[in-house]
Amino acid sequence: MNLKGIKLTWLGHATFRIQTPGGKIILIDPWVMNNPMCPENEKTLKRLDVMLCTHAHGDHIGDAVEIGKKHSPTVVAIPELAGWLEKKGLQNVISMNKGGTVKVADIKVTMVHADHSCGIQDGDQILYGGEAVGFVIEFDNGVKIYHAGDTNVFGDMKIIHDLYAPEIAMIPIGDHYTMSPREAAYACNLLQAQTVIPMHFGTFPVLTGRPSELQKLAPNVKVLEMKPGDTI
Repeated sequence: MNLKGIKLTWLGHATFRIQTPGGKIILIDPWVMNNPMCPENEKTLKRLDVMLCTHAHGDHIGDAVEIGKKHSPTVVAIPELAGWLEKKGLQNVISMNKGGTVKVADIKVTMVHADHSCGIQDGDQILYGGEAVGFVIEFDNGVKIYHAGDTNVFGDMKIIHDLYAPEIAMIPIGDHYTMSPREAAYACNLLQAQTVIPMHFGTFPVLTGRPSELQKLAPNVKVLEMKPGDTI
């Protein structure tokens, strides 16, 4: 796997920090300070250029407002979630929808489908947060990475392969709230990514799927098991 100058750090659960070859910092699913899997030395962000939000559940946007106000990144989200973030005081919010592509910092971001629920816990209310999504990120060096967000396997992952052909895919494997390794192995066959990075497992006892199970079920795929805080 040649990332051509990209640095990718897993902060636990579904949260990733990516440094582009040009030095821009991207954060996917901003659950950092309150993420029990995030190492203590990674809980403070020094700077941030772009924040991508796959959906509105607390274990994905739990720290979005605090981080957004502190660092003023460009934020990309589906319209309902984007509107809520703006009401909470975030600026530089790009509202977009599935199939759309935007250029932010030095990357191109395409919003794609995910199969999952999406509600915003706002005080004692649950608000409609739009649909859950995934993102295909294309870097200036030609590398394409797919972050699936929270999702079950769906047949149109084949379309994501056909249209975008991401070399690296981050996919959930924990079971219960997302795919288990069994469904994730099927997703690997559809996506045909060279490298798969498992996520959304082990954070809570109910998330029982493990990378070793996925590797057994998808022997022809390179399953890259990362530990929170690891950088590739």
